[in-house]
Amino acid sequence: MPRTARVLSIAFIACLPTISWAASDSALRDALEAARDKQWDRINMSAIEDHPLSGYVTYHRLRDQLPELPPETVNRYIDTHSDSPLSDWMRGQAIDQYGEAKQYSDVRAVSNGEPTGAARQCHYHTAHLDSAPQQTAEAGLRLWHTGQSQPNACDPLFKRLRANGTIDDEAIWERQMLAWQAGNSRLADYLSKQLSGAWQTAIDTYETIDSDPQKLREAPTCLGPECAATATFYQAAMQRLIHEDTSQALAVWRSLAERLSLLPSDQRLIEEELAYYALVHEVPNSMAWVDSVLPHLESERAFGLRVRRALQAQQWEGVRHWITQMPAEQQKDARWQYWLARASEQLGDQAAAESHFQQAASQRSFYGFAAAERLGQPLALNNERFYFDDASRERVAQQPAVQRTQALMRIGEDGLANSEWLHVVQQASTEEARALADFAAEQGWHARLVQTTIAAGLWDALEWRFPQAYHDEFIHWGRLSGVDPYLLMAITRRESAYNPNALSPAGARGLMQLMPGTASQVSRQIGLEDPGAYGVLDPELNIRLGSTYLRDKLQRYQGNRLAATAAYNAGPGRVDRWLGDYSIEAFDLFVERIPYRETRDYVQAVLSYRAIFESLANGSSDGVSLLRDGEKQVRYNRALVLRD
Repeated sequence: MPRTARVLSIAFIACLPTISWAASDSALRDALEAARDKQWDRINMSAIEDHPLSGYVTYHRLRDQLPELPPETVNRYIDTHSDSPLSDWMRGQAIDQYGEAKQYSDVRAVSNGEPTGAARQCHYHTAHLDSAPQQTAEAGLRLWHTGQSQPNACDPLFKRLRANGTIDDEAIWERQMLAWQAGNSRLADYLSKQLSGAWQTAIDTYETIDSDPQKLREAPTCLGPECAATATFYQAAMQRLIHEDTSQALAVWRSLAERLSLLPSDQRLIEEELAYYALVHEVPNSMAWVDSVLPHLESERAFGLRVRRALQAQQWEGVRHWITQMPAEQQKDARWQYWLARASEQLGDQAAAESHFQQAASQRSFYGFAAAERLGQPLALNNERFYFDDASRERVAQQPAVQRTQALMRIGEDGLANSEWLHVVQQASTEEARALADFAAEQGWHARLVQTTIAAGLWDALEWRFPQAYHDEFIHWGRLSGVDPYLLMAITRRESAYNPNALSPAGARGLMQLMPGTASQVSRQIGLEDPGAYGVLDPELNIRLGSTYLRDKLQRYQGNRLAATAAYNAGPGRVDRWLGDYSIEAFDLFVERIPYRETRDYVQAVLSYRAIFESLANGSSDGVSLLRDGEKQVRYNRALVLRD
């Protein structure tokens, strides 16, 4: 059957429920609204009892009856809806309500292993204090050891564990230090008052250093009974000082390290944090100390930053040395194989350079693609394709969870629809997940399709991970604005994963994650009215405004997509400053010099995605490049910026 006919066939199947459920959908929507408002007299269950979403109304009714509801009724509901997130939600609500009412036998009756969330975990373990004391003690200590306040639900558990000695003075001190380290002084002071007099020297030292960190050099080397407070005190005190003043922390640690008798593991915790932040803040005269401790720390983040510092200075022998010191698994990453190759190349070892470039080029990533281009090879897409027929799609369409997903979409409950869909994906086998992904692709559920590949780990299914979502709009507005449409696709994929209603914590909205102020400014620029906070969610308008905004960034950086992409994420002011601070001939070295990890990762992801989109559109990666020659060879400095 031709592809067009297959799509029409599936579309026809998908339309059938809309026709047959139209009246019932309206009744269900009204019933669900009434259930949320606890207006039970407005609900006619006979009108919705055969609807696939009737369980949602029942969920609200049963939840309202807790904790008086018998656990047998709860478990019957959970069993009936085991293929839906409703089962987990009902179990969680029951644990909450039974736990708050101290109906611990009921908590045990509805539990199915440790739940998620601190409050529910505390209810669960309180309910098992007598039946599983060892397991409860271990779990209780895990919940206890945090620098943040725990929910009130944990109070009964902690009280019992305090009474039976599981939470002793040492555990109280350890939590006090965690709270101090986290800046939670209220909790730290409260815990301090719970300690016995044997800990007074430790308490006094804590209070002194909290008021004057400079006195840490003079602090006693033995704190608490049998020095039990020493290690945790110095870990917390050093962590605080490292974050407040890394240079001062290094000076203090150099004077302390020799006179403290800490276990090697405790010393490593302090030195790993100190070495990492000394590198982050580029503390003067710290490199010799960092280099002396780094080989013993096994810290991936510190090793990575040490290599970046060597790259910054173009110390190629240092680049090679520190990459080869990394843990073996870290070294295998395309990023480090690429830089090993670059270092070997600079040091005149062409055979080693080619070997490392080959290893990097086998991976689908920014540095894998860059390595392939160095070798003159096509980009390694490692793409997997899967084929399903109409019979398979009809079987998927008949699954109750899929029918509930479609019904929730019909009544405007997209959030619940996503929950239903991801629940079935997470419960599915690999082959079942592929069939679900195929169904989502045929339905044009772009955002849900991407989430399916993530939830199921379908990392090599590139047509599903990078679908042709809003393809015509990207081509149209890319052509009119003069912007590479594949770059627009890549930015959108990274920004929102095709969720047109995406809203970031900072307030960015829609497919291309535009801030309302930016959307307003660009709209005026092209003669449109301000779309407002909700108008900007319109997919086509969002793409049009995002294309124009990106065009302006490209013009600012003379068409350089690397710089423009960085500016889209971090803002042009920061990119201008970086270009003013640097003068770098190699694009890869400029990427490593970007000081914000978020922006470094963003640039690498977007440029990789752009190459993947172009490769998929062309049918292969032949002739597809990560960047143009002019973008690779230009000097990244202030001359790249065109002033207004």
